[in-house]
Amino acid sequence: MNQQSDIKIKMYPDGRVDTVNAAAYLGLSQKTLAMFRSNGKGPKFIKRGRVFYFLTDLDEWLNASGKAVSTAQLRAAQK
Repeated sequence: MNQQSDIKIKMYPDGRVDTVNAAAYLGLSQKTLAMFRSNGKGPKFIKRGRVFYFLTDLDEWLNASGKAVSTAQLRAAQK
């Protein structure tokens, strides 16, 4: 039996999402996103009291990460 879960993302009318929804969209934890923000490895974000991401930036970051067939290939690409 193939079971598919639907992730519901709450988005503001201008396309922003908060950290909770960005993490769910990316399949990462909120803590991982915070670490990415701290070391500059994650998607673009804005801080207006709270941290927000635009879905277009999340998609761009996902697609820019590249695709690989092995972790060795990813390590070589990062050097």
